[in-house]
Amino acid sequence: MEDLRIGVIGVGARHYLATHAHQPGEGSAVTVVADPGERGKVNAREAFGEDVSTVDTVEELLSDHEVDAIMILTPDFAHASVALQTLEAGIPTFCEKPMAISVEDTDAMLALAKEKRARLYIGHNMRHMPVVRQMKEIVDSGRIGRVRAIWCRHFVGAGGDFYFKDWHAERAKSMSLLLQKGAHDIDVIHWLAGGYTRRVSGIGDLAVYGDVTDRRDNSDRLMRDWYDEDIWPPTAQKELNPVIDVEDISMINMTLDNGVLASYQQCHFTPDYFRNYTVIGDAGRIENMGDGSGDQIHIWESRRSGPGRPDAVEVIARADGGHGGADPSLVAEFLAFVRHGGVTDVSAVAAREAVATGVYGATSIRDGGMPYDVPAVPDAVRRYFDEGQP
Repeated sequence: MEDLRIGVIGVGARHYLATHAHQPGEGSAVTVVADPGERGKVNAREAFGEDVSTVDTVEELLSDHEVDAIMILTPDFAHASVALQTLEAGIPTFCEKPMAISVEDTDAMLALAKEKRARLYIGHNMRHMPVVRQMKEIVDSGRIGRVRAIWCRHFVGAGGDFYFKDWHAERAKSMSLLLQKGAHDIDVIHWLAGGYTRRVSGIGDLAVYGDVTDRRDNSDRLMRDWYDEDIWPPTAQKELNPVIDVEDISMINMTLDNGVLASYQQCHFTPDYFRNYTVIGDAGRIENMGDGSGDQIHIWESRRSGPGRPDAVEVIARADGGHGGADPSLVAEFLAFVRHGGVTDVSAVAAREAVATGVYGATSIRDGGMPYDVPAVPDAVRRYFDEGQP
């Protein structure tokens, strides 16, 4: 089996994902990288070897290099513009999540992928996280009955360093952290519930980081250059992005197309960092106590009084690799999809629905909590992707 030739576009904070696709002699190898900066080229040579080709632009990569697939690892605001070029060329495309920062762009990507029969895969790695997969198995087993509600609380203890010192803090470049951060959780909610949001409303605020006056243009640095876990409290943060106009706390309520009710809460100035999902069925409920390897999923199946006494406990499996082992599994699924096609656990339609929910949720927050209807993907497009992009 010859190695798939992989092109990578963007060598920044997420470029390590592509290292899972660089296994020369074992099925795939990164052969060319597009990044306009010298630092990106240095990172590329460090990650993929001195022989990797480097170019400045997507256009150079597409015109001068033969590749079997492309991984788009650019900042969020460039996802759609790059993907539309690779899909137009008919190249199987991995696009990091969120799929795009507008509903219009996600729909354009789906439409073009269908028109060109170019395989499209979105980097929703949480569908490969052990905690999510184990919760999904419990739900699908019928053990807690039919799902009626899902609540998710996301405590983002590293929010100041991760999202308020660069472009993530700007609406024009990220739209909302309900996309960059929340798209993960919204997608998981949809997957566990077996449906998509059709109506959303929300509240939120820029409660903390907007008041921090110490600012710096950090475009010459990457997160590893400024990250400092010893900074506390969040009001002590320094060198935040010059522009900050996204919310640092957001809460949205969702009504899904199958009647499931859901809520998602995200806070970027908590001391702790983990996600907590509660899935309530009509015969029980489950809740994860931590989301990493060795943590627990508690299962209630009988009438109980008081906390801390589940009927059963499932330990979250251990796995190697980033995000609890999800990252290597994600890339492996993409590479298999490039070779063979077919239905994957990650869904491009679901990725679009996560973006749409986040966009309309953020719009509701900024419109005083006004509920918004979330438009659905056209049936023909949804069928095409649900059937594995034949």
